[in-house]
Amino acid sequence: MIKEIITDEDILSKPCEPATAEDASIGTDLVETLLASDEAVCLAANQIGETKCIVAYLNEAGRPVVMYNPKVTQKLKPYTAVEACLSREEPTAVQRYDWVRVSYDRFQDGKLVPAKKKLEGNAAQAVQHMIDHCEGILV
Repeated sequence: MIKEIITDEDILSKPCEPATAEDASIGTDLVETLLASDEAVCLAANQIGETKCIVAYLNEAGRPVVMYNPKVTQKLKPYTAVEACLSREEPTAVQRYDWVRVSYDRFQDGKLVPAKKKLEGNAAQAVQHMIDHCEGILV
């Protein structure tokens, strides 16, 4: 279901709860909302009103990827980025890393399965932005 983007700072500033396999429908809603937007390249669950640690982003092929409980485990090549956000009016300067390794869960066969991924460039930046959202950091 396509959801409205939340801009309420009280909701966005609260850290998200860990996701479980029962939260798979939130991942589906994230993908549908992401694909319906002309502006979005990534979304976190709290941006659609769900306080679960789930993110979705468009990979380099333009296909949506959903990550449950993502965490950056390694980061290289720091830089300063000025990021816009669908939930905020003003762009924000933040430190990002051009290369990250992320551990996360993916939904497969009705359960969450551990996974890891190396990301660079735009995908790395998008996932770091979404993880900030999950941690209640307003970007």
